[in-house]
Amino acid sequence: CYISGETLLVTAGLVLYFGDISACTIAKLHGYWSSSELAFVQNGTRKNEISTVIQGLLLGLLLFPVAFKFLLHALDSFPSVTSSGTMIQNERRRSLIFFVSFGLIMFVVMPLWMQFVQDFQKHPLLWVVDFVFSEPAKRLSLCIYWVCLIYVSVRRFYYISKNSKTERILLRKYYHLMAVSMFVPAVIFQPKFLDLAFGAALAVFLTLEIIRVWRIWPLGQLVHQFMNAFTDHRDSELLIVSHFSLLLGCALPIWLSSGYNDRPLAPFAGILSLGIGDTMASMVGHKYGVLRWSKTGKKTIEGTAAGITSVLAACSVLLPVLASTGYIFTQHWLHLFLAVIVSGLLEAYTAQLDNAFIPLVFYSLLCL
Repeated sequence: CYISGETLLVTAGLVLYFGDISACTIAKLHGYWSSSELAFVQNGTRKNEISTVIQGLLLGLLLFPVAFKFLLHALDSFPSVTSSGTMIQNERRRSLIFFVSFGLIMFVVMPLWMQFVQDFQKHPLLWVVDFVFSEPAKRLSLCIYWVCLIYVSVRRFYYISKNSKTERILLRKYYHLMAVSMFVPAVIFQPKFLDLAFGAALAVFLTLEIIRVWRIWPLGQLVHQFMNAFTDHRDSELLIVSHFSLLLGCALPIWLSSGYNDRPLAPFAGILSLGIGDTMASMVGHKYGVLRWSKTGKKTIEGTAAGITSVLAACSVLLPVLASTGYIFTQHWLHLFLAVIVSGLLEAYTAQLDNAFIPLVFYSLLCL
């Protein structure tokens, strides 16, 4: 389901991610080397506990399908195991193997790697619980707010998708607006907790996609039916990637901005470009767009203008709010104006997956 530019982006991201994980592991395995010999590794591996937990979760989830497929092939080689029982029994046996191996990798193997790399004093999952309850009033309240918003929104949007003629492109933009209402308060008041929450959400998405692809009983078919209500031409019969691109589009600028505050709008690059700019461009262009950028494309000049205007309006509201929280400002309106325009025009012309590309381009322009 990827085209050339998206393939390059995903490949580069995976190489960098696994390269960083390898560097962390090598630095620990060869701790007896001199500091000068490991300088090139150690300079890139100083990370906090949250980064290590996220890397461990995602590493396990990316490697688990390979291990599970190998395990299924190994079991298929024993006729006495695979030929006995009905189809339902075989399906439930496969589900049992899935959940047992999943639990072993995610709750035993990967936490051991996290403890090895980061020197946790307790089980990493227990550390996560302690981290959440270290500020229970703020973080638990934020979790409750997220759960309630997700429950109400997903139930409502799914009902609309089944019982109305609203086009899928507009239904998908409702989730963009939901992302704005979820993430903006957290970026301002609980950025570290949001880093962890993004990692947990991505882990949940990967888990559900694995269950959907393999139709793991009893959730596989239900997840498949639900996700099909929101797919579009970018998704294939095998993989559904749109929700991953939306989550990563919002999360990557925040992860990349960790520890820096001289560009206060940079963490909001994904939220502004996808949650506000892309949503307004699609809605206005779909309902009122007349002048198209090209004869073959669907993007309209009216939609692009609405997206650019809405992002600038959101920035004018967001900047005073950030100033009241003590952010240091080095962002000028002229530079911001150019960054928004370039990102808006790129969204109108690109044939790539805009949920993945536009936030990264906007983030880069805001940092220049």
